[in-house]
Amino acid sequence: MKKRILFALAISAICLNAYAQKVKFTEFDLDNGLRVILHQDKTAPVVAVSVFYHVGSKDENPQRTGFAHFFEHLLFEGSKNIKRGEFMKLVSSNGGQNNATTDQDRTLYYEVFPSNQLELGLWLESERMLHPVINEVGVKTQNEVIKEEKRLRMDNAPYGKFTEKIFSDLFANHPYRWEPIGSMEHLDAAKLDEFIAFFKKYYVPNNAVLTIAGDLDIDKTKTLVKSYFAEVPKGAAIEHKTDKLPEITKEIIDTAYDANIQIPAIFAAYRVPGMKSRENKVLAMISSILSEGGSSRLSTKMVDQKKTALQVAAFNYSLEDYGAYITFALPNNNTPLNDLLKDIDEEVLKLQTDLISESDYKKLQNKFENNYVSANSTMLGVAENLADGYAFHNKDTNNINEELEVIRSITREEIRDVAKKYLNKNQRVVLYYLPKK
Repeated sequence: MKKRILFALAISAICLNAYAQKVKFTEFDLDNGLRVILHQDKTAPVVAVSVFYHVGSKDENPQRTGFAHFFEHLLFEGSKNIKRGEFMKLVSSNGGQNNATTDQDRTLYYEVFPSNQLELGLWLESERMLHPVINEVGVKTQNEVIKEEKRLRMDNAPYGKFTEKIFSDLFANHPYRWEPIGSMEHLDAAKLDEFIAFFKKYYVPNNAVLTIAGDLDIDKTKTLVKSYFAEVPKGAAIEHKTDKLPEITKEIIDTAYDANIQIPAIFAAYRVPGMKSRENKVLAMISSILSEGGSSRLSTKMVDQKKTALQVAAFNYSLEDYGAYITFALPNNNTPLNDLLKDIDEEVLKLQTDLISESDYKKLQNKFENNYVSANSTMLGVAENLADGYAFHNKDTNNINEELEVIRSITREEIRDVAKKYLNKNQRVVLYYLPKK
């Protein structure tokens, strides 16, 4: 049996090395400042077109929160050459799919098409950037859509507001303190001129990365990109700066109430380095040790053995300026919340004190190498990771190829030391999340 396991691990390592090949790319800038990244992969007749705008909720006026997420919706309203409601129909009728996402740091729009529809994807994104229709009809329509989204995702969802409460304490003097969906009162109060000004400031080529990955011809694609995007005017220079926060030196205790739950929860959150830091990847590994999978330390101890928790987890909420390392547990059999926190703290202390075993370390390395391969297994995944590397890692697009070596170089000692450095009681927010009667 032992030989079979060793053989399986050897085969797994060979497969990882085979699939974790270097991602080749070509990059250049247009005169208007648009960064363009092209990745050719002819294994399937598919192409992904994505536009990354370096704007998120942290770039908003504190009295006008929710603008970045609002534009995620608003820029599907149509353009000078696309009738209202036709954007998504054009995509689906040509065999494609599309979507957009917004977080605290960036907004991403994308289409995935059969490769013979590449030009359509470029035209759609150039229309969005060059002359979208921003009017009262679209603003009012999307305002109602976002209100309904907020009701579904936050206001009426069990445990839907825990990040809002944690981030307001953890990032009290930083724009991360409000949620990307923002304030409905702010959106209601905003005038059309404010939306237009926000677009003109942030949705400009010199604040964007156009990434195209898949079955494409590099030279032809360069020509197409220039024909569709070169005429977009350059915007004013945008400085992305990090608001420095003082260290948390004393435990912050807070309580939140939720009418949508019957079972309370306890959270502990620590402010940690952002995604540019090597320590960010170490913290992701710590999360995996503590709570990823049924055999993880917290799940084994609290769910399986002691049966004190219905659910327990630890995760690294990774952002550009900072991160939030969050642990939480739901009690079983009316276990006191403080008992759950004590059990989590005990497992964290073990990581701060003892090195993980060699076998656990090897399993962890294999898991993260596999995660790396999976993240780059689709054309859309490659497109997003190329853009993230350029925008979030000091314009180092090749970060996509350097990440695996960083993972492989993280040591057991680093895991222990990072846990000891950041996951201490005097550096955290503890949130008691209780049913509201």
